Amino acid sequence: MKVRYAIGLGVLAIALGVGIVAIKPPRGLFALFLISGQVCPGAEYWLEPTERVIALTIDDGPDEIRAGPDNTTQQILKVLADHQSQATFFLISGRITPQSQPLVAQMVREGHELGNHLTADIPSIQRPLKTFAAEVNEADRAILDAAKAKTAVNWLRPGGGFCNQQMAEVIQKRHRIALGSIWPYDTLIASSQFSTWHILANARPGAIIVLHDHGPNGEWGKRTVQTLQRVLPELKRQGYRVTTLSDTSRAYGYPRP
Repeated sequence: MKVRYAIGLGVLAIALGVGIVAIKPPRGLFALFLISGQVCPGAEYWLEPTERVIALTIDDGPDEIRAGPDNTTQQILKVLADHQSQATFFLISGRITPQSQPLVAQMVREGHELGNHLTADIPSIQRPLKTFAAEVNEADRAILDAAKAKTAVNWLRPGGGFCNQQMAEVIQKRHRIALGSIWPYDTLIASSQFSTWHILANARPGAIIVLHDHGPNGEWGKRTVQTLQRVLPELKRQGYRVTTLSDTSRAYGYPRP
């Protein structure tokens, strides 16, 4: 009985430890990823600013399905404008259609940044290297064509967050690789309240937040709107400025931990 009790306590302690790391991951864990290159070699997880600034990134747009007030990308842009915040939008070029193209141009006009999230919502690590390199170029072209303005695609986030050394070398010819330090599991946990709590619990200068647009029936985008409506006023009250990756990089440099 004592042995079973001890085993049970051990399993509970491990489960609690895993849960704590998942909900509030220590920076040492991200540093380990950076050093080992096990996720994506050369990827940035957070910045080291000298002021209270946080980078906001939004994956998987634009919403090419819904029109008018139901368009989730349009809703995200509105809440960002309402709270005078900027974001880096990691766009999937296969979702840039005649209907959604004006949203990409609007992002640039309103001071947001465009990032490359490849051509389709599939794990990059599964692609042959030659195919992956072609898709990087294809996505860049489609994003810049849709922007309708002089801009640049400085950042890339691989699909699924994983890449190998050869892929990283392809990316780094023209881009920086961005992952993130705050991902509130918004594609897995259908709760804006949880996302809000997770972001605010882990907020610190230099954090990179990862949220999502689009999703099944627009669920991820709708949840991001709700989360931003809660999070942005509170971060502002705490003295944070929420901005793009490049804005943070230009202002404060990009040292590793």
